[in-house]
Amino acid sequence: MEFTVNRTTRTRASVITATALVAAATLTAGVGVAGAKDAPKPKATKAQIASLFDRWNDALRTGDAEKVAGLYAKDAVLLPTVSNRIRTDHAGIVDYFEHFLQNKPVGKKIESIVNVLDRNSAIDTGLYEFTLTDPKTGAKKFVKARYTYEYEKRDGVWLIVNHHSSMLPEG
Repeated sequence: MEFTVNRTTRTRASVITATALVAAATLTAGVGVAGAKDAPKPKATKAQIASLFDRWNDALRTGDAEKVAGLYAKDAVLLPTVSNRIRTDHAGIVDYFEHFLQNKPVGKKIESIVNVLDRNSAIDTGLYEFTLTDPKTGAKKFVKARYTYEYEKRDGVWLIVNHHSSMLPEG
């Protein structure tokens, strides 16, 4: 009988130990999965934010004002380079680009300073130059300007929420 009691006790102890190990493994795996899913996303790199200008510049090259305006948030503010009107809605931004795109602008950054503020916001500011082509004569004109793009990541997409561009003063 003593053998049976020891064997039963050992069996129970083995079952309890095995159950505890399975529970611990399950809990650890669950925490690992939840931790991976719920872990904060890393901030964008400066290079990723700087490349958003290339996306914008590529949209300019399409000649499609709607495509360019689509890179701006619905509540974006545009202080444009060659207009004295502040644009604060989609229609106003489209209107600006319909006129600006007639000159087939191609931008090139001269100097860029990127500040990644957090996972969902960043600022790119600096100097750029546009090559504009007169639609009637084909003559090229170069316009240097200072710029600031403020970006926010909304629904997983980086959008321009504030864009200021102004020609550099002479001298």
